[in-house]
Amino acid sequence: MEVLVLLGHCVLGIFVYFSTILMVSSSVSSFPNTFLFGTASSSYQYEGAFLSDGKGLSNWDFFTHKPGTIIDGTTGDIAVDQYHLYEEDLNLMNHVGVNSYRFSISWARILPEGRFGHINWAGIDYYNKLIHALLHRGIEPFVTLTHYDIPQELEERYGAWLSSEVQEDFKYYADICFRSFGDRVKYWTTFNEPNVAVIRGYRSGMYPPSRCSGSFGNCSYGDSEREPLTAAHNVILSHAAAVDVYRTKYQKIQGGSIGIVMNALWYEPFSNSSEDKLAVERAISFYMNWFLDPIVHGKYPEEMREILGLDLPVFSKHEVEKLKNGVDFIGVNHYTSFYIKDCKYSECEPGPGNSKIEGFALRTPQKYGSFIGKETEVDWIYVYPQGLENIIMYIKERYNNTPMFITENGYGYKDKPNSNVKDLLSDVERVEYMASYLKALASTIRKGADVRGYFAWSLLDNFEWTSGYTLRFGLYHVDFGNLIRRARFSAIWYRKFIASKMKKNSTAQVYSM
Repeated sequence: MEVLVLLGHCVLGIFVYFSTILMVSSSVSSFPNTFLFGTASSSYQYEGAFLSDGKGLSNWDFFTHKPGTIIDGTTGDIAVDQYHLYEEDLNLMNHVGVNSYRFSISWARILPEGRFGHINWAGIDYYNKLIHALLHRGIEPFVTLTHYDIPQELEERYGAWLSSEVQEDFKYYADICFRSFGDRVKYWTTFNEPNVAVIRGYRSGMYPPSRCSGSFGNCSYGDSEREPLTAAHNVILSHAAAVDVYRTKYQKIQGGSIGIVMNALWYEPFSNSSEDKLAVERAISFYMNWFLDPIVHGKYPEEMREILGLDLPVFSKHEVEKLKNGVDFIGVNHYTSFYIKDCKYSECEPGPGNSKIEGFALRTPQKYGSFIGKETEVDWIYVYPQGLENIIMYIKERYNNTPMFITENGYGYKDKPNSNVKDLLSDVERVEYMASYLKALASTIRKGADVRGYFAWSLLDNFEWTSGYTLRFGLYHVDFGNLIRRARFSAIWYRKFIASKMKKNSTAQVYSM
């Protein structure tokens, strides 16, 4: 019976491939030969090996072990156990045909107590083995220094991102990573989505360290209007410190590049009114430009300064000089888009974005009963591929066409534990989503945007933060009972897409000779 199901899986996979490849076939040649096609992951969501081989306690280890923090009561103690199964997973990547893998290093696996303790050489050995195995397969490592997780020691010792001390810790950690791995790692990013980590950690309290005010969330302590600004300021200066170390000590010798990864939503104005259009500018500035403007231009966005005034921290002259042009590239995590409604000049109902600290810009997925894009099983993802094109062109113009990588883009399903094999592997909607977003991405390249890579989230189903294992984003289905990986249609399609890109580029080279 299972053979018939798998046969049906293959037949449908072929149909899905041919029907969706037509959507992007004319765009495949837009991707240059040097373009990176990969998949993305993070240490806490993938590695498992909780406290194994000298790893210290991270903030997410601490957080997930508190009752009531994760929807299904699970943790990342095992996750998909990539710590032990990385060879198997790298073979899957080889099968798909990716030429790069984006992963993050667990700070607590390298420095269990931050700069206050020893270096855990077993952690260094693990990442050396992973990097070696990637390069052996012709897969480029694309490494993030921290993807939400930090040593819990830093939180308990001085409040982590609320203290300027964290800048010294991050600098020390980054130096160790550059020194240990930089001879083979050519792509570094300092932070993954610091805007999400700060907003959810210090405004809504949904993520560690669970700090917020009563009007924003249910926390025991915190100040949602001031603490996010302080935390963000220290993240930005920590980024600058790490970049300074890399550029002064390692970049010339190692020949790599360094950037930062932002969560980048696109917003459409709720109406054609000038108020709603200005609200869109405020929404982007209070979300993404909050971090990118200081790192590229050396100052916070004017939209933030106008509304927040003296509440917004100030950079010293020395810090401004260190910050300017503080990236070689920008990583863009993009999944979806929303409408924005002005709340500065108009009355707004309660909702995300309508407060002073958020720029008086109400975010909503629908207007007049219609959603901005096709609904999905994940309640925050709406299929709106033109949003990717629009945000890329926006970044191109605002940040002088700094090179970009799409460091995450993906489609999720709700977990359905009683499904049969066919249903578990039939992710036609994911294939259609990827095809439409890659087509939009190709359009930006033709328009002159310097985009150099695309990483699908994710190779495997994994631990999805506060959603635990209730959401599945993998090109491969993972049975969390026995950790068996099975290819979905999307893995087959992505493999064919990458292969067709390679073939088209090879053909183009032949004709140009």
